[in-house]
Amino acid sequence: MESAPHGEDARLLADPQEWPLVRTAQGEFAVEGADHVEEVDSGVLFHRLPEAALSRIPMEFFRVVEAQPTGVRFRMETRATAIELVVSTTVAVFFTDEPVEWFGQVDVLVDGELHSQVPVRTGAVRTMNVLTNDSTVNSADPVSVRFDGLPDRDKIVEIWLPHGVEVAVRSLEANAPISPSRDTRPIWLHYGSSISHGVNAQAPTGTWPAVAAAEAGANLTSLGFSGNAMLDHFVATAIRDKPADLISLEIGINVVNHDGFRERTFVPAVNAFLDRLREGHPSTPIWVVSAILCPIVEDRPGPTMMVGEPGKRTAATDGLPHEVERGRLSLSLTRTLLRQIVESRIPRDANLHYLDGRELYGEPEYEAMPMRDDLHPDSDAHRHMGTQFADLVLRKQFR
Repeated sequence: MESAPHGEDARLLADPQEWPLVRTAQGEFAVEGADHVEEVDSGVLFHRLPEAALSRIPMEFFRVVEAQPTGVRFRMETRATAIELVVSTTVAVFFTDEPVEWFGQVDVLVDGELHSQVPVRTGAVRTMNVLTNDSTVNSADPVSVRFDGLPDRDKIVEIWLPHGVEVAVRSLEANAPISPSRDTRPIWLHYGSSISHGVNAQAPTGTWPAVAAAEAGANLTSLGFSGNAMLDHFVATAIRDKPADLISLEIGINVVNHDGFRERTFVPAVNAFLDRLREGHPSTPIWVVSAILCPIVEDRPGPTMMVGEPGKRTAATDGLPHEVERGRLSLSLTRTLLRQIVESRIPRDANLHYLDGRELYGEPEYEAMPMRDDLHPDSDAHRHMGTQFADLVLRKQFR
């Protein structure tokens, strides 16, 4: 599936004045799910937050996960039967004793149906240092990912970039001309944690937001940020300024895992986040989605950490149940507070709604599809959650 990178004439040409169109030797394609591009030595990065927000990100890990293009895809109309990308991917790790075996996967859809899935065989590794708030990267050569056997007819091709690694795209080549095709379906903008980002989902089209969007016919913009759904004001500003026909906010697990708020500060932070969104979306339906089931912090606070042997690490917390009485947050308390916040605002905001995340993944799902690391659902659970959200929310809103 892989071959040597192609020459300079195949490089992507991303003119900010033409965004969201990107040019290549065979024509132009449209980019969905990204805010803007950045040209780097290894190619083009597709950012999901605007430049003004990037300058305010305080943590190295947040900068890294923002550059992981979950939900970002290329759309084009073409008769091409073969398309090849040259990409450089970078995996972020926190433990140097864990073997790195996954460098991302690229999915291709033809007229909305999955056609091919090709793994990226090798890439770079970024080692994170949370104590110094920086990282180091061992470089790797770009590789080619090729899709053959596409139907020999006019068709819409979507290329979904890997969701859980940083991705720089150097070039795109096709054996026939391409032209851009925009996604005209209703825009669903979703914000959330690593669970929304897609950790432990193997495919970019297999994250639960991607599954839900496909089932309900929505145009997904994913602002899932692993470990960083922390109600940042600059993220609220970005959401305020983005187009959306529906907005959903998955809130809770990162707040608890970081032990980042107390009850006293969490409630006004959620209200301020919603107030900011309403400045740009005064009547857009907003769904506040509490956390899915996570037994280790259901009735006790964080912070959480990964413990255990290499290859078998699981999440754990030092928090104790009685500490919730002192104002620290458990996951169950965040659900209660989120429901109360929504209920208090509904008399002035009829387009605000609450969904208990355990309706997506609760006790029955935990029994049938347990979390290997006690924190993140696997691919089967992502598919289930996506189907549930499509049924409970998206189809009702977009019918």
